Amino acid sequence: MPNTARFITPVDDPGSAPVLFRRVRPDRGHGAITSARLTVSARGVVEAWIDGEPVSPDVLTPGWTSYEFRIRTVTHDVTRLVGDDVVVALVIGNGWYRGHLGWMGNSALYGDELAGWAELRIVFEDGHEQVVGTDDSWSATGSGILEDDLYDGQTIDARLRPDLAALTDGEPVRVVDVDPALLVESEGPAIRRQELRRPEKIWQAPSGATLVDFGQNFVGWVKVRVQGPAGSTVTVRYAEVLEHEELATRPLRNAKATDRFVLSGGVDEFEPTFTFHGFRYAEVTGWPEGSPLSEDDITGVVVHNDLRRIGHFRSSNELLNQLHANVVWGLRGNFLGVPTDCPQRDERLGWTGDLAVFVPTATFLYDTKDFLSEWLRDLALEQAHLGGTVPVIVPDPLKGVDIGFPPLDATAIWGDAAVWVPWALWEAYGDVAVLSRQFDSMTAHGRRIRDLLSPSGVWDAGFQFGDWLDPTAPPEEPWNSKADNGVVATACAYRTAGMIAGAARALGRQDEAVEFDTMAASLRSAFTREYVEPDGRIHSDAPTAYALAIAFGLLDGTARQQAGDRLTEIMAASGHHISTGFAGTPFITEALSSTGHVADAYRLLLQTECPSWLYPVTMGATTVWERWDSMLPDGSINPGEMTSFNHYALGAVADWIHSVVGGLSPLEPGYARVLIAPMPGGDLTSAETTLDSPHGRISVSWRLDGGDLVVHADLPSEVEGLVRLPGRDDVVVPGGSHVFTAPMSNLVLG
Repeated sequence: MPNTARFITPVDDPGSAPVLFRRVRPDRGHGAITSARLTVSARGVVEAWIDGEPVSPDVLTPGWTSYEFRIRTVTHDVTRLVGDDVVVALVIGNGWYRGHLGWMGNSALYGDELAGWAELRIVFEDGHEQVVGTDDSWSATGSGILEDDLYDGQTIDARLRPDLAALTDGEPVRVVDVDPALLVESEGPAIRRQELRRPEKIWQAPSGATLVDFGQNFVGWVKVRVQGPAGSTVTVRYAEVLEHEELATRPLRNAKATDRFVLSGGVDEFEPTFTFHGFRYAEVTGWPEGSPLSEDDITGVVVHNDLRRIGHFRSSNELLNQLHANVVWGLRGNFLGVPTDCPQRDERLGWTGDLAVFVPTATFLYDTKDFLSEWLRDLALEQAHLGGTVPVIVPDPLKGVDIGFPPLDATAIWGDAAVWVPWALWEAYGDVAVLSRQFDSMTAHGRRIRDLLSPSGVWDAGFQFGDWLDPTAPPEEPWNSKADNGVVATACAYRTAGMIAGAARALGRQDEAVEFDTMAASLRSAFTREYVEPDGRIHSDAPTAYALAIAFGLLDGTARQQAGDRLTEIMAASGHHISTGFAGTPFITEALSSTGHVADAYRLLLQTECPSWLYPVTMGATTVWERWDSMLPDGSINPGEMTSFNHYALGAVADWIHSVVGGLSPLEPGYARVLIAPMPGGDLTSAETTLDSPHGRISVSWRLDGGDLVVHADLPSEVEGLVRLPGRDDVVVPGGSHVFTAPMSNLVLG
């Protein structure tokens, strides 16, 4: 049945976030109600209520899409809430539609007019269906939410909050012209509260403000219970870290990250659900005198898309365990609405490069198939709008806005998300549908790269982010990396062409498989001819250059081993400190271990001095940082203008942790066949990795026992395993439980 509802908005500004409402009387002449479903959407974000009861636990509905091309709807079963006479209410917030987006101070990039949409369908026992949709018969009132912005926070006046169960008189609304063809049913998981966190410490800062430490950097908000004089205001500011014993807000740039609660005089409860913050610490001012803030008064609320955890890792090294936990929390904080770069400053955008390198880790830790598949729909739409060029941000609200870069064409890694993300979903979950749906997008990106290649056959022209955030780059020049941009881009182009060819074969698209196999072969030849010296050195002689060439399969035989040996020399000369950025970091340990340098890979992984993965852990980090030195050893914050304490990109090393330290990786899409190949090293004496695969739980654990490596593997009945242990021939095993041993003398320990 077609939709009958229309988008509506108040005729006059109600002075706060609008509430759109209507009283509904079910057609009782048709017997009992057998079902009732409420479908909602908004240009903005919407919370739906029936008789003062929320219709679902969802928040920030319907999330963020490329509004020019599609607007999601979300349907809820409300049968239990619909009685003889009910009030349906929609509270509308700015969200991504009208709020601030980007670091230039822009707002309302999609439009300056909020609107809500709803359709209630009631089915009775005789089959009659009653449909009530938003139209100009609805009314509007204020909500008591005086301000709401994702970056700046929310202001709520408890004195002005209406009783959503008793709304009667209101102001008129008008219909907003929105093409109904834009409406699509949401396919991804909703954004919801995931857990509550109690404060670990409450104390007074030198400024006199009260500080609250929740013990974990996370994303969401605080909810507060308070009683004080009517009209007084409690203010909560948020930040990820402290500096000089006070809240460190400089990394937030222009994001105010501040909630304000105006008290009614009675006992008030506040929860700012039309914003979100990235924080570990909260600063509270204006708390009523005579009743000091206690841990019972304030609670941290963790919010992100409702993803199912499927992958786990644990080892005998507690610093490594904390790093892995930091990677998990980084994903949780940045998978909110869309996969973002960071969740706290004036950005929080769907940067494609961050996800392109992190997606193998993401697909292992959580079931991200529906979440990322839906995001890929927007990528394809934005890409088509640009004639085949993948934007660096999806959704892209910054079309026509000067973002500080030259006009961008296809870019390595960032644009490659069009191919790397669906390929990772295919490998992780074995569902060919994502390749089928994204295939045109994948091939369009590959062909655009081919158009941009130089006459020499390499990709060495045009703007590139390159090895972004190389730790040797100046703080204000994150693009100024050691690795040559042409080397990075050409290597990535080769990987991308190979993935497209693989997708074509999986789909039975033989012509495209030949096309992109040919492109990959040409890129491989050009890379060797233009960038590889006779002695095996690669142009720019940078760790990232060697890591990509090895990990992407651009080298064979002697050349490959020479590259691995040279990479090891560079790592040893640096004292096994990390010296790669976004491009090289996900692949450097793989490049080392796959060329026989397992010990060096572990020395790099377990390094605790800056720059390294474990340095932030020694500094108390509970998420992965954007920069290797986002906080300096003296506790001060990196002077760079761009510094976040919750960026998952550098946590992409977890993919190697799962596959090499843990010993579990897929040999066929969806883990229908798996490789069991742990490679112990460093000071580790044990590790365990588990995955709830599409075929069931897979578990690999190992321990060093006397003179032996002992490996346990549990496989679902239909999953075959290939066991590869040091010094032993490969063994193929069926589903079931298995135990293997190998002499420690065969191991290369770091």
